[in-house]
Amino acid sequence: MRKRILIIQGHPSPGGGHLAQAIAQAYAAGAEAGGHEVRHAVVAKLGFPLLRTKEDWEHGAPPPEIEPVREDVAWAEHIMIVFPLWLGGMPALLKGFFEQLFRPGLAGTRIEDYTPLSRPLAGRSARIVVTMGMPAAIYRWYFRAHGLKLLKRNILGFVGLRPIRATVIGSVESMGERRRAAWLRRLQALGRRAR
Repeated sequence: MRKRILIIQGHPSPGGGHLAQAIAQAYAAGAEAGGHEVRHAVVAKLGFPLLRTKEDWEHGAPPPEIEPVREDVAWAEHIMIVFPLWLGGMPALLKGFFEQLFRPGLAGTRIEDYTPLSRPLAGRSARIVVTMGMPAAIYRWYFRAHGLKLLKRNILGFVGLRPIRATVIGSVESMGERRRAAWLRRLQALGRRAR
């Protein structure tokens, strides 16, 4: 079944050559080969301020750079997010992006509509891909993947995305070309299936 997919590439560096960028490209190539429609949001290329007050969160307007992405979120049936793990969680720029993206007004909601039951994005699914220097098993089992859980439960789950699937790719600094190519093929296959 054909889906509308939004790929959010959350590496904070606008320069090239990062694994997160290659993953986003591989996923998009697979999705397009599978007949899905794809749009992209590259967080590092968006200029937006951080939210600093409750007043701004509740009553301020999203910055002009964020508004097209909010429209893409409303359009999408599946959202893929990729980012590197920094200090146990997502980079600060990506967190600031989500704060702007999911502020009241998304999908027609108001601040009083934001409750754990409102779920303005219900009916949409998500895939999170996290890259990191440490082995993935250590992140999942020793550190309990708290940064990933924060994104899944407290941000994406709160706005209604479900199911939310995750792929954790560890030891990226020591990753050889064969292993990198295998991961890119795997993400391309997931894109083809919109999963």
